[in-house]
Amino acid sequence: MKVAHIGLLVSDLDRAAAFYEQILGLQRAARPQLNFDGIWYALDDGQQIHLMLLDNPYAACDKPVHGGRDHHIALHTDEFDGIRQRLDAAGIACTMSKSGRIALFCRDPDGNTLELIPAT
Repeated sequence: MKVAHIGLLVSDLDRAAAFYEQILGLQRAARPQLNFDGIWYALDDGQQIHLMLLDNPYAACDKPVHGGRDHHIALHTDEFDGIRQRLDAAGIACTMSKSGRIALFCRDPDGNTLELIPAT
């Protein structure tokens, strides 16, 4: 098996798009007309991230500071250092893996956790 797509809830598409496009450098993918707003992003090998505009049911939940102990998606990236620089420049908090391996955890504007790992 491999991932077809990952669906994430966001409360503001413009704010989410700024993060996924300007910070992570993702490119939009074609999205069919659906009965709710959203944005799709293309990843390698036909995989995708689907952002869905809905109220965030986790908004009132306390989340751990370090995203590694929370629901998260992990992405390999060739742009690890560049993304880290953009996160820092944007003032977006991130933590390194507590295991000692090279992996970075951050949250998007709606609190969805992303683990970024340098591609090998």
